[in-house]
Amino acid sequence: MQYQVFVQNPSEQHFVASIVNLPGVAAEGQTKEEAIAKAKAMLEEQLAIGEFVTIEVRTQTSGLEDDPWIKHMGLFTDDPTFDDFLAEVAAYRRQADEQEVEA
Repeated sequence: MQYQVFVQNPSEQHFVASIVNLPGVAAEGQTKEEAIAKAKAMLEEQLAIGEFVTIEVRTQTSGLEDDPWIKHMGLFTDDPTFDDFLAEVAAYRRQADEQEVEA
């Protein structure tokens, strides 16, 4: 498995490496590599005595969970090219409409 590590350098000779989304799994070192190696060792220790499981929690909602499109909401939120995509779709629609009028 792969995990993301957030590395900070609060001072010239001090690094902190934290495993993303795992509170309490962070280590310090004099170098970036040392801090990462220590964080990796901590994570391996934690994984040796426990496991990740997935649970599902139902919450009271407004009925949107029955909408098959709801799982796709926000899919392009952080996509920097989405506005360009929408412009291309609009241009294609205008072109198709013009061709339909001409026919």
